[in-house]
Amino acid sequence: MKILHTADWHIGRKLNGFDLLEEQRHAFKQVVDIAQQEQVDAIVIAGDLYDRSVPATEAVEAFNQMMIALNLDKKIPVLAISGNHDSSTRLETGGPWFEHTQFHLHTSLEQAFEPIEMQDTQFFLLPYFEPFQARRYFHDESIKSLEEAMEKIVRKMKKKFDSNKNQVLVAHFFAAGSQKSESETLLTVGGLEAVPVTLMEDFDYVALGHLHNKNALRHEKIKYSGTLLKYSLSEWKQEKGVRIVEINAHKVTQAFQKITPLKEVMCIEETFQTLMSPDFYKNICCENYIGISLKDQQIIPNVMAQLRSIYPNIIHLERAQGREVTKQKQRDIKELKSLDPAALFRHYFKDTTGETLTELQEKVMIEALLESQKKIGSEG
Repeated sequence: MKILHTADWHIGRKLNGFDLLEEQRHAFKQVVDIAQQEQVDAIVIAGDLYDRSVPATEAVEAFNQMMIALNLDKKIPVLAISGNHDSSTRLETGGPWFEHTQFHLHTSLEQAFEPIEMQDTQFFLLPYFEPFQARRYFHDESIKSLEEAMEKIVRKMKKKFDSNKNQVLVAHFFAAGSQKSESETLLTVGGLEAVPVTLMEDFDYVALGHLHNKNALRHEKIKYSGTLLKYSLSEWKQEKGVRIVEINAHKVTQAFQKITPLKEVMCIEETFQTLMSPDFYKNICCENYIGISLKDQQIIPNVMAQLRSIYPNIIHLERAQGREVTKQKQRDIKELKSLDPAALFRHYFKDTTGETLTELQEKVMIEALLESQKKIGSEG
């Protein structure tokens, strides 16, 4: 069995106000091309089909066209689940009809226990859920955590295992590895606790969605696919794409296929003068989504408007010095607390502007502080 594992499409998402539907359609076409080149038997989408529970009309239309192209035109089976960004109620509409074209979309916990069987593989499609849904399904008020729920869910799924077939779990949650890093210790994502990977190791492959980094979990057969696109500036160094997974007699081989974005997400740290220089920006795709960190200390009038004349898709602008002060030159909190209001304001003004107060500014500041102290005294 050969599958393409993808997740977290977030159709309809915006990047700091910029519409990404064109980029999402561009990425989807590459998914179809990869699926055909690799001759996969099915495509797995591990949740978060949409970015919002009530997606915009344009997002719904885009996703519908994608499924028509993939499932009806190309005749590729699709196995999908709802994620925490999706509305399971809205997604389940039409589900029984979809199955006639091998588009299996599971949106409720009850559906997870009847595997979809294709060739030599059983697929258990577990949509995003919360512990209260497991309590209601199992009639067990003792279930308080996601881990406790998953213990019961996996136990029930295993009763359906066919030893002559491979087993694949498709799910949407945060999975913690047995070798816990600092980020995995007591970490919650989406309000839920982590699920130990040990609970899922009886499956031949676990196709996960929820975390956007394909390397969020280091495990031989439990994998995140990551997103098709970079959906925040924090993801700018991440490689995006899909996983091609082949399962044969309980043995798994997998490879990652990159998706080339229509516009890249990138960060630049430079001075304003350099950024505005043709010698600099001629070597950059200025249409990219760019986060800019200015090295300049002085205030630059209309800085965003000037920069956008060259870089129209700026998604973030900050002062590099401000970040360095925050990260590297942070004053001791006790020292700051010991400063009187006037001294504290002088520090703030210097950090913000890079300059010291003039005599006139100093006089205005002192008068303002005295006036505020009088007001506080009269109110007390």
